[in-house]
Amino acid sequence: MLFPTIDFAIFFAVVFTVQWLLTPHAGAWKAFMVLASYVFYAWWDWRFIFLLAAATAIASTGGRLVHPATGTTRKAILWVTLALLLGLLAWFKYFGFIAVNVDNVTHAIGLGRPIPLITVTLPVGISFFTFMAISYVVDIYRGVLKPARGIDVTVFLAFFPHLIAGPIVRGTELLPQIRSMRDPDNVHYVEAFWLIAAGLAKKVVLSSYLSTYVVDPVFASPRQHSALEVLFAIWGYAVQIYADFSGYTDIAIGLALLMGFRFPVNFRRPYTSIDLQDFWRRWHITLSFWLRDYLYIPLGGNRGTETRVSLNILVTMLLGGLWHGASWTFVIWGGYHGVGQIIGRRRRAARIAAGLPAEPEGRARIAWARFVTFQVVCLGWLFFRADTLGNAFAMLSRLVDGWGSSPLVTPLAALAIASGIASQYLPDDWLNRGLTFFADRRAVIQGGILGLVLLAITTLGPQGVAPFIYYRF
Repeated sequence: MLFPTIDFAIFFAVVFTVQWLLTPHAGAWKAFMVLASYVFYAWWDWRFIFLLAAATAIASTGGRLVHPATGTTRKAILWVTLALLLGLLAWFKYFGFIAVNVDNVTHAIGLGRPIPLITVTLPVGISFFTFMAISYVVDIYRGVLKPARGIDVTVFLAFFPHLIAGPIVRGTELLPQIRSMRDPDNVHYVEAFWLIAAGLAKKVVLSSYLSTYVVDPVFASPRQHSALEVLFAIWGYAVQIYADFSGYTDIAIGLALLMGFRFPVNFRRPYTSIDLQDFWRRWHITLSFWLRDYLYIPLGGNRGTETRVSLNILVTMLLGGLWHGASWTFVIWGGYHGVGQIIGRRRRAARIAAGLPAEPEGRARIAWARFVTFQVVCLGWLFFRADTLGNAFAMLSRLVDGWGSSPLVTPLAALAIASGIASQYLPDDWLNRGLTFFADRRAVIQGGILGLVLLAITTLGPQGVAPFIYYRF
């Protein structure tokens, strides 16, 4: 984590207290929140606060200039603003990837090294606040949002609960909340504490255990592990990345709720999906909708020939893969999901043309669709997690010829994987009852329950907790 646990708890306690004291004074509250958020970001590397400030200045200025402009001038301002924002992202995230691949090609054909190979440190969270900045400017261009004051835009992009790993909140969702007067007597404390506790349990217990004892050892040296261990590592990573990322999102949403803000939902039981399209309606929802609204639809969306629509899907998912990281493994992962969605789309169209229902019906068919979809998603996660294509293919090879002893496949590992998947099938009524039970207790009992939960998390979690996976995106 950016902060050691105790330091972050102290940081948030101070921020929480001061920001509520300053709530009646909008200007002072916003200035304090900017300061707190920049301190939070500077804890990782103070030099990159200037990058965040630059992205904010570009978005704020671009939004103000594009709003009153017309015709070709308006389009030119938009494209220049987007080029600047994407230029920052491209330099820090993709320069090394491009330089290495160009160097490999030129060496292969004997042309030397046209691009110097330099190391560029990837700023944490750059993909998230860049996409938020882009959506802000594009929404103004489309007329769905008006330019905000500079301080409001700064708070919008730097607000620390979402700054590092999302959700990708849009200006239409957060800016009105920043402008409005919040009521400390109307804060959803119970829901917030519930989400934070759930997020910590997912991250510290489930994700960290699977990472430490199953996933990392196998992916580090797949040729030294059996087929069953490789299979468990792939399934384990599917659960790990869900617990890790949705856990972070739960914590972010909970922290925002404690300060009177509501973020959009980012996960909705993704491993209950019946096909890949359904998966992307449930997984990292704010990114999925961002790609749809700011990339897929501008490319043409569902308009045009079937070939054109398929191309739009493939391009969107390839760029979605690259958004996650500058590596061929991410490109393959994105292309894999793009091809899978194209196949699913054409399969649904064929079923409709034959007079059959587009989606599976009946418990058995739905259960089978969910099982197959989960395996398809897991195969994609193999490339997403692998450090190199060589490791990814070595994992696939071991699935076929790696039969032998499997010491990493323990009852506890099986239980962790099964519980991570099964938890997504719990009825909403059960979760609502638990939340209602907690809400109906007196404050002292609620505190006792939270204390016991935190004690259990600390006890069950392994020694040392790795950073959240999506910090590096």
